[in-house]
Amino acid sequence: MEIRNVAIVAHVDHGKTTLVDRLIQQTVLGEREVLPERALDSNELERERGITILAKTTAVEFEGHRINIVDTPGHADFGGEVERILSMVDAVLLVVDAVEGPMPQTRFVSQKFLEAGLIPVLVVNKVDRPGARSEAVVEEVFDLLDHLGASNEQLDFDTVYTSALDGTSGLDVNTMSGDMQPLLETIVNVVPPPPLRDGPFRMQISTTDYSPYVGVIGIGRVHQGQVNARDDVTVIDREGGSRQGRVLSLHANRGLKRTELESASAGDIVCISGLPDLTVSDTVCDTKAPQALPPLDVDEPTMTMTFQVNTSPLAGRDGSRLTPGQLRDRLFTEATHNVSLRVRRTNRTDSFEVSGRGELHLSVLLETMRREGFEITVSQPEVILKTVDGVLCEPFENVSFDIESTHQGRLIDAIGDRKGELLELIPEEHGRVRIDFKVATRAMRGFKSEFATMTSGSGVMTYASAGFAPVLDGLATTRSKGVLISNAPGKAVAYALFNLQNRGRLLVDPGTDVYEGMIVGIHSRDNDLDVNPMKGKKLTNIRAAANDENVLLSPPIELTIENALGLINDDEFVEITPNAIRLRKRHLKVQDRKQRADRAS
Repeated sequence: MEIRNVAIVAHVDHGKTTLVDRLIQQTVLGEREVLPERALDSNELERERGITILAKTTAVEFEGHRINIVDTPGHADFGGEVERILSMVDAVLLVVDAVEGPMPQTRFVSQKFLEAGLIPVLVVNKVDRPGARSEAVVEEVFDLLDHLGASNEQLDFDTVYTSALDGTSGLDVNTMSGDMQPLLETIVNVVPPPPLRDGPFRMQISTTDYSPYVGVIGIGRVHQGQVNARDDVTVIDREGGSRQGRVLSLHANRGLKRTELESASAGDIVCISGLPDLTVSDTVCDTKAPQALPPLDVDEPTMTMTFQVNTSPLAGRDGSRLTPGQLRDRLFTEATHNVSLRVRRTNRTDSFEVSGRGELHLSVLLETMRREGFEITVSQPEVILKTVDGVLCEPFENVSFDIESTHQGRLIDAIGDRKGELLELIPEEHGRVRIDFKVATRAMRGFKSEFATMTSGSGVMTYASAGFAPVLDGLATTRSKGVLISNAPGKAVAYALFNLQNRGRLLVDPGTDVYEGMIVGIHSRDNDLDVNPMKGKKLTNIRAAANDENVLLSPPIELTIENALGLINDDEFVEITPNAIRLRKRHLKVQDRKQRADRAS
């Protein structure tokens, strides 16, 4: 059976996971079997957020060919997944929305597969959407690839038009087939088969999975030769160090199942278990002819923060994993298969420095851990600086905004205040406009909630890495407003919150447990204010003739992990438990904060 290895890459929400669903539905499942929506997004957070976080592999069979398909993330924070996956395939399906056209992440993934020398097949998806401009999108993709330095062969790409939601495809937008047959035929005819290399076995680990039963599972393509289950092998890491091991088992993803194999040959994408401490970029090879493959390049983390066990007065109420040892083991286990994550010990036993690709990357990890029963306190995220040719540089992002034109002026002013560089402004249909900026990563911290308010929830913000550039001077990245801080423990009462809401935006509801040093609101001024959210109305034995005034409270700011990380300053923490997200001061006692402020001045 001939093999085709292909990755599906796209900007977030352009429909690549749904496209894989349709391919599986047509080639793998029986007539009576029902495929769940976004079948490969098995992670609970992926289903809730509607994004792909982890790369997934599967395989379908079509007319005597096995097509190995890898679904990759479309979000910039998970770009490390995209880079690794490209080492396993021979071509890519570049999925682009027929209305939106190329977006920031389209540029990011295109640059990666062009650098890898891969041939694209353009899939113009969602051609059934109102306002679809399929032919214009093809021209825009051609211009983008040409601008990125694509070769003549890469520019001579084939195009397939699809509606993944309806399960239709065609080589011409006006003559669509009722199934995925045209797309499958194009893959078989255009994607080159993997080179069949004879010789000693060699395989490179491109991504990893984890099982509590067998430990780390390495996933990659067999580069050369053949391997059998229970073979003795040599593992060579990216620094050249080697160790011996034995393959416990071989598996391959087929449709929605993981199938056990007795052997795998050059071109196969397989899962290998039984080798301890296996990590991305390791070469697994024949013990008689150990030879490493070139190490994989992965974008370095751009943001770091401190994770530590929860030390607030409410610690231990919600979670079941509360100790430094449990936190340490969980973080270092995550780092074994989350290649863009870095974990480093600090000079405190209960605190760890964790670095990732962005706020979303780190917040997904925090959300996963809180669902596992962890209680964690985390610091303000900080960007990672590095020196390039003797110049101190910081990470930047290409940010694209799709907004109603009435919000255009406010957005440009807001990004201008963050020293953003306007790249492009494109008027679109229905009174909307797309504006692209290059902005320092640290300047965008916490901007998502401000943007949602600015556009009344109608705007869409997407971004992709723009590399490193010299540090911008005079860029304010701290919160401009102060906070309202509880000066005592207890339960917040409606009467006190009613009086406090005139001083700023509240973060808590009546009945919420609070403690001294916990932040209960964002002050309307630039100074911090200690308040008493438990102060009730004084009672008398004389009944007033008129009714008591009604206590009408504005809804508090709804805290998610992402917007909480964007709200705090460097002297504050986010406290995350299975049932709550709270903001607090680093030092809870009023006197401690005053003493430190006096020493600082």
